[in-house]
Order: sequence, then C-alpha cells, then structure tokens
Amino acid sequence: MKTLCIFDLDGTLTDSKPGIINAATYAIKSMGVTSTSYSGSLECLIGPPIRDALRIIHPFTDTEVEEAVRKFREYYIPKGMLENTMYPGIMDLLAKLQADGVAMAIATSKQETQAKYIAGHFGFDKYFDVIVGATPDGSRERKGDVITAVLDELGRDNFADIIMIGDREHDIIGAGETGLDCIGIAWGYGSVQELEAAGAKTVVHSAEELYEAICKRR
Repeated sequence: MKTLCIFDLDGTLTDSKPGIINAATYAIKSMGVTSTSYSGSLECLIGPPIRDALRIIHPFTDTEVEEAVRKFREYYIPKGMLENTMYPGIMDLLAKLQADGVAMAIATSKQETQAKYIAGHFGFDKYFDVIVGATPDGSRERKGDVITAVLDELGRDNFADIIMIGDREHDIIGAGETGLDCIGIAWGYGSVQELEAAGAKTVVHSAEELYEAICKRR
C-alpha cells in the first residue's frame, strides 16, 4: 500500500491567520468582552478546536461559547475564509508527491465544509483523496478524532506507511494518539520547541525540506 501523508490545513498549507484573527475579534466584541484575563496573542486560536480556543481568550460558559462560535462563523464564512494565502512551495510540493505516487489527505479542526471550500478556491483539492474536518456541532473536532475519521474513510489500518504533518502540538499529539509517524513544520503558528515537546522527532523549515523528509520515510 502506498505512503499516505495527512496534512493539517491552517498554518501548514495556508496562512489563515488574518481571517481567523479578524473573525475572533469580531466574535469577542460581539459578546461584549472588552478585556480578558488572557494577555497573549490571538494566534492561540489557530490550531485548537474553536470552542477550546475561545475559552483560552475568555472564560465563556457553555451557552456563551456556542454563541461566540456562531458570531465567529458569522464573520469567517462569508469573508474570513478567503483572508488567506498559500505558503511558498506548497503547490509544487503537492504536485511532486502526487507524481511520486504518494496518497494525500487533509485532517483539520476547521469545519469540513470550510476546509473543502478553501481547498477548492486555491485549487489544491485535486491533490487529496479526502478532506476531513470538524463537524458543526463539535462532536468531531479534536485532531485525533479527525485523523481517525480520515483513516476510516480511506480504509487504512496499517499505520507504518502513514505520516501526519502539521504546525501545532495538536497535530503531533493527534498523531501519537492514533499511532502515526509525524513531521512538524516550522513555518506555521507553533514553535519548534512546542512541536518537539509534543513528540515531533523531525521538524522542517521549508517545503523542500518537507519533501526530503517524506522521501526518507518511504
């Protein structure tokens, strides 16, 4: 069975930060939050499931976080999704991997319909056998659960030839939960230290380095 590379989306294939930050700012202001106990960057919103991320920003109740998610999507779906650019070298990387006979999939904590729309908009959907994301109700949004859904959809039960690729600890932890090899990428939103602490033994700094790392594992 051929090698399967499972890619994260935000911070790995595309730089989605502007749209996510703008949508989060809109949601938080809409909820009447003018100051929070969190003083760091809103980049913490990129990677985790949206409900978990919003609770880092403010201690929302269960009811409030659902309203905040609704407000986030109110901005993100019509506008924020396309406040987004592809990282350098990604399209060439995907084309080379496809030519090499590598199977590819996307596993993201972003809503699946949004992920598919973004992939279609930028034209890289043609490289992926499946694109799997979170469900709107939050029943599937943890990265480990999304990866499992990818494997189930593809009918893959031999994990020796499968690699998870992502920029945040959630990707590396999700790979570990499902028994997969992983490669961390350093051009996204997580630091090298974060990726290594989560268990990544390999961290690459460019699409070219990623291609070489994948080839070494085949």
